[in-house]
Amino acid sequence: MAKLIYVNNVSLDGYMEDERGAFDWFPIGDEVFAFHTDLLRSAGTLLYGRRLYEAMALWETDAALAAQSDLTADFANAWQAAGKVVYSTTLTAVSTADTRIERQFDPAAVRELKATADSDLTVGGANLAAQAFAAGLVDECQLLILPVVVGGGKPGLPTGIRANLELLDERRFRNGVVHLRYRVQGQ
Repeated sequence: MAKLIYVNNVSLDGYMEDERGAFDWFPIGDEVFAFHTDLLRSAGTLLYGRRLYEAMALWETDAALAAQSDLTADFANAWQAAGKVVYSTTLTAVSTADTRIERQFDPAAVRELKATADSDLTVGGANLAAQAFAAGLVDECQLLILPVVVGGGKPGLPTGIRANLELLDERRFRNGVVHLRYRVQGQ
């Protein structure tokens, strides 16, 4: 059975966006960017909320992004290779290949997807991830903690949901970013 993995970049104080809704404070760097690409490459299907999908679709629709460097080209190729499911009540069409729209999050359908997938799935987007956590579907939580305090904004982890975690791995990058990989216990 494939795992459903929640992957997110968060500030040291736990936010994925600051109070303005921006996430331009990420000090990614080449080492962390390559790590993100490897994470992405390991997933066969990406489950996204609408806002995250629209931001990430540029990796397929804007050729200039991939043309910036070998690293960005590699990331674009990995992103395009994955299947995508976008959960949205407002999106009428998708702009990328191998992408479908689902109008609502259906835990039974995601369980079936996990049971039949050849490789792991990732879930992204705060609201969608909260639904997956609440349904007990998240098997791993992988956070990249960025060395910045933003003071408020959108939490990187769901609020109002308790989950016990077991640390599986950690990695420290030269630019101060730390990757933490947890198993969600009881899943």
